[in-house]
Amino acid sequence: MTIIQRRVNLTILAGVVVIATGLTLAFAAPGAGAQPVAAAGGHGGDNGTVKIHNSATPVPDRRNEPHVCVFYLDAFGFDPGQSVSWQIKSWPPTGDRSVVASGALALDSSGDGHTGDMTLPNGHYKLLWNFAGEHGFAKQKVFWVACAAPTPTASPAPPDSPTPPPPGSPPPSASPSPGPSPGPPSPVPPAPAPVPVPGTLPVTG
Repeated sequence: MTIIQRRVNLTILAGVVVIATGLTLAFAAPGAGAQPVAAAGGHGGDNGTVKIHNSATPVPDRRNEPHVCVFYLDAFGFDPGQSVSWQIKSWPPTGDRSVVASGALALDSSGDGHTGDMTLPNGHYKLLWNFAGEHGFAKQKVFWVACAAPTPTASPAPPDSPTPPPPGSPPPSASPSPGPSPGPPSPVPPAPAPVPVPGTLPVTG
């Protein structure tokens, strides 16, 4: 047998031994391949996210909107049917960390869910989102509520109200009340004709 043939035989034998050893270990430890594998999406951990949404934003939209007026909380990708409790605190620089709103929510079979619309006084806030089975800290979001002030509407002046004169102007003079309208002139009766008087005066010469 040549040296080349011996090397080939040794290589084949070594390969067979490695394969046999691997099979032996696999059968000797049947539980080794039975370790649980995390499901896609990381169920059972702190998976999922929560967003602040303007009230006009569609629920499936996954963007976060940190400047709102009327808003709702929208959750995605948590464990199916997970229970959530949430708090909103007033937050510096405008708040004192007091709880201003809170609630609970049961997520659907996809791990999604959302609250109804809500609003708060203008200011800075922080959302704390806790859920059953969390291993770390609550999900958190900070956001601003900024609603525009209502535009004041001018009240119309009541009808027939006199406009006051500007300061320093003389008071308006009273208008004379109109008198009766003059009628046609009354006819003047004609003077009576002269009546002759009998002469009683003395005759002078």
